[in-house]
This record gives sequence, C-alpha cells and structure tokens, in this order.
Amino acid sequence: MMKRKSKKAKQVADENAPLLPTKRGEEGGLDEFNGASFSGAVFNLSTTIVGAGIMALPATMKVLGLPFGIFMIVFMALLTERSIDMLLKFSRAGKSTSYGGVMEDAFGKTGRILLQLCVLINNIGVLIVYMIIIGDVLSGTSSSGMHHAGVLEGWFGSQWWNGRLIVLLITTVFVFAPLACFKRIDSLSYTSALSVGLAVLFLVIMVGIAVIKLLSGTVMMPRLLPDVTDMNSFWKLFTVVPVLVTAYICHYNVHSIDNELEDSSQIKGVVRTAIGLCSSVYVMTSLFGFLLFGEGTLDDVLANFDTDLGIPYGAVLNDAVRVSYAAHLMLVFPIVFYPLRLNIDGLCFPSSGPLVSNNKRFSLITIVLICLIFTGATFIPSIWDAFQFTGATAAVCLGFIFPASVTLRDRYGIATTKEKSLAILMIVLAVFSNVVAIYSDAYALFKKNGVPSDM
Repeated sequence: MMKRKSKKAKQVADENAPLLPTKRGEEGGLDEFNGASFSGAVFNLSTTIVGAGIMALPATMKVLGLPFGIFMIVFMALLTERSIDMLLKFSRAGKSTSYGGVMEDAFGKTGRILLQLCVLINNIGVLIVYMIIIGDVLSGTSSSGMHHAGVLEGWFGSQWWNGRLIVLLITTVFVFAPLACFKRIDSLSYTSALSVGLAVLFLVIMVGIAVIKLLSGTVMMPRLLPDVTDMNSFWKLFTVVPVLVTAYICHYNVHSIDNELEDSSQIKGVVRTAIGLCSSVYVMTSLFGFLLFGEGTLDDVLANFDTDLGIPYGAVLNDAVRVSYAAHLMLVFPIVFYPLRLNIDGLCFPSSGPLVSNNKRFSLITIVLICLIFTGATFIPSIWDAFQFTGATAAVCLGFIFPASVTLRDRYGIATTKEKSLAILMIVLAVFSNVVAIYSDAYALFKKNGVPSDM
C-alpha cells in the first residue's frame, strides 16, 4: 500500500483543507489512514456534481429545444473538465493543496478571500435548493396556481406533521445534522456510492416510463428549436447558462479528494470518469424528462411526478422516482457541506488551528450553517430563483473565471498559448452570458410586477 505524501498530511485552514491522514483508534491512539481508493474518489466527486442541478435540466430543454440543449450539456462538461485541469496544473506547480491555495499563490490573500466568499455563496445556495426540493417532494409545492401534492400528502392526506416546515425540520435534525458531523470526506464514500446508485435508479425508472409511453404512442414530439419570437425571448435563452454552470460545479472538492487519494496521480482520471458519468446522466435525464412532460415541464421536474402517467402502476412509479431522488439529495448534502464549513472557518478563524482538532469550533460552525440553510429553504420559493442567483454570480467564478484567471496570470510560465486562448474564451463566455441572464431575469421580474420596461 502506497504511503501518503508528506505535503498532504499538512492541515490547511481553508475551504479545501485536507484532513489529517489518520483516524482515532478505539484506545485513543492514531491509526494510519492509507488513502482513498479510485472508486471512492469517483463516487465522492460524482456526488458533488450530481445534485439538485439535474432537476432543473429538463426545464432548460424547454427553453433551448432538445438538440441545442443536449449540445450545451456536453459543451459545459468539456469546459468543466478543462477548467479543473487548469487548477490541477497550477496546484502541482505551486505545491498548493487547495483551491484557495492556488488563488492565493496567484493573487495573494485577496484571491483566497474572493474564492472563499464564492464557495460560501454557491454552497449555501445549492444546499438551500436541496432542502427546497426535498420539501417539494415530501410535502408538495404550488406552481402557476396549481398545487402539486407531496409524497406524504398522497399517502396520508394533509396532516399537521407532513407540512413543509415540520418535514424539513425533522429531515434537518435526523438526517442532515448527523451526516454533517463527519470530519473526513472519505468517510462519506459509502453514502456517496449509495447516492449515485439512487440517482441511477431515478434515471432508470424515468427512462422506463418514457419508453413505455413512447411505445404506446402517448408521447408527443418534443420541440426541437427554441421558441424565439422577439428580442426578449432571445435574451431569455441565456437564463439557462447559470443553471448549467451550477450543475457541474465541483471544483471546491477536487483538492480535498485529491489530498486523500492513495495515489494522487489518479486525480485526472477521477475527474474525467466522474464528469463523463455525470454528463451521461444529465443528457438522459434532460432528454427523457422533456419527452415525458414537454411544454408542461416544471422548473423542478420532480414536481411533475404527481400526475397520472397513464401507465400501469403509474402512482407507484411516481413515488419511486420522487423518493429515490429525495434520498439521493439527503446523501449529497454532507459532501457539499464539507467545504462550506471549512470556508467559514478559514474566513472567521484564519489564524486558528485545524478545524478538525477543535470540537467546539467545529460544532458551532456546523450548527450555525445548518440553521441558516434551513431558514433559507423556508423562505425561498423556487429552485430556479436560487440557481439563477448562485449560477450567475459565485458558480461562474468558481467554475470558469477563477481557473481561467489563474492560467492567464501564469505565475510559473507553464501555460501554453492554447490554454491561454481557452482561458480568454471561458471568461468572455462566462461574463457575457451571465450578464445577459441577469438582465433577462430582471426584465421578467419587472414585467411581472408591472414595472415599465423602459425603466
């Protein structure tokens, strides 16, 4: 068994600090942690990627049309893989063990702080989305004046204990809080494997439903091209970019996973395998989700699974789809929570010792963050709103602008002309598309509230 490299045994108090490669023994001693496996790393990174973003992808097909929507999913996967390669290349050159370390190496403390703030915004937004979806699935939601019943409401009727607030509170206390208490990310490899399995189960059931309906001739031909009738509808196409960006964000966990790998040379293979797996799941989910519901596809496609599917055992399949993905999100929660907690610690206690060795600080940060996320999920109505905010701000910085900026800064003179050209393209695409998305969202909001469009 290969031993851990000495630099990876160093505890770094920032957003991606690797935990010490040891574990507490039964007699209070320390047993050596020999490193995470390739498969465990793939599961952890895949779980970071395949979160709530998948639920909004069928809605992007409704905006873009099927062919262009699928192309954008694949294109975003390729850009994500290249941006992570950029980070890893400069990590090796600067001997950095974290995303924050790479940013500090390139831009000083300002770069590290900007990175930490973006991880906070992105991860809090994503975790709020997880809770919103779980609330939608278990307790129901309302959209366009229609009420979509939750699983518990369908099983037991409307009761005080299956209301949204109570269900989220119980889930937070008995599921999220215990899972958030693990101090090493590799400890979550088994729950990550289970979560990936649940995501695949969700996909298999949905594909099966779509195939049955296709064979019976009850599925209408999906729209192949975007519905563009004027300039406002054209600008609306760009509102899907923040959603697609958020769907692939995993950069903040790459170094944590790399630092715990038994063989760190495997990290590029881990990244490519995880992104390939996740992009396949994304394409299948988008394709068959849009086939099933067409123009009636909701922002959260899980909410569509409360209708009569018109096939045998449709109600059972509806519940299986929703429950399997709600369980998946519950298991994803600690993977995204892990770097969030380390970021808060790095910002609030930059000169303190390792977070893992201070139980009081660890517990305090965990409790405060979970309470904040719970409060946000209680008051934010839609996952699309949350995705638009985090995707157009923090996520685009984490996924593209920061890695591209590090490449252009090229402190060690190792970036090729091709890499610098790609970095410029990433920044231009990210800034332009997200500025347009923010404008389109603001215009739609003003129009909805009766504000004159020329304001």
